[in-house]
Amino acid sequence: MAESASAHKIGWEHFSHDADVGVRGIGRTPEEAFEQAAVGLTAAVTDAPIAKQTLVEVGCQAPDLELLFVEWLNAVIYEMAVRDMLFGAFSVRIAADRLYGKLWGEAVDVARHAPACEPKGATYTALKVEPLANGLWSARCVIDV
Repeated sequence: MAESASAHKIGWEHFSHDADVGVRGIGRTPEEAFEQAAVGLTAAVTDAPIAKQTLVEVGCQAPDLELLFVEWLNAVIYEMAVRDMLFGAFSVRIAADRLYGKLWGEAVDVARHAPACEPKGATYTALKVEPLANGLWSARCVIDV
């Protein structure tokens, strides 16, 4: 995938992929790109605001940044499913092969959040974590929905 116009600013974007959804985070660091991708993951589910009512901490481990990115998104998806919550704010710290994450969110309110889909898992399809020419970082993959 070529560097898009949005790759020149911090944030997230979705990209098309068959019946699934691609998510890409852009940040000043890999951690910030991971955080932005998680915001994009939530945006695939709802466009409603998410209150920061509950903090959930997660941790994961993988031998490289790309696999760590998939583990991170799958940890977020897991917490969404088992807690019946949506998360709208994220904090990531990476130390060697470990990721320490914080998720802030609230219980799903079907009437208010009107969930469009339920993410099943982050995949290795279109997986890439890389520095961009402009000094920012990109983290992307396809989410099975």
